[in-house]
Amino acid sequence: MTTIDFYTHVVDRLEVAARLVAKAFAQHGSVRVLTPDATATETLDRALWLKPPTAFLPHCRMGSALANETPIWVDHVGEHAGPAVVLINLQPSPPPFFSRFERLAEIVGLGDADIAAGRERYRYYRERGYELRTHSLDER
Repeated sequence: MTTIDFYTHVVDRLEVAARLVAKAFAQHGSVRVLTPDATATETLDRALWLKPPTAFLPHCRMGSALANETPIWVDHVGEHAGPAVVLINLQPSPPPFFSRFERLAEIVGLGDADIAAGRERYRYYRERGYELRTHSLDER
């Protein structure tokens, strides 16, 4: 069964996603990131070319000719096909295909709408019996 980690009180969701991509790639070798829209896809794609500055994170979008050979996919397309261990969700609702991943990371920002959507996702997974862990990134 998929293990789900919620990262809450996040100031910059894409920055946290980039850190989680690096960590998941190092630990598991394959990662999918489901972004909310084309702008977020582009921003995260660009960030992964720059961070971490001393490493390379091989990534592409799902439509790339190199997708089958690339361990990290970043896209807002509603279905992330192919094998991977970790899924990072930045969309406001649970991805319908999350259960085929071993791990799911949910990133919840500080805005009211983001918090409400995060609570709904948490409730959705809890009602279905998934193991949930929370990690507060509150910088107080």
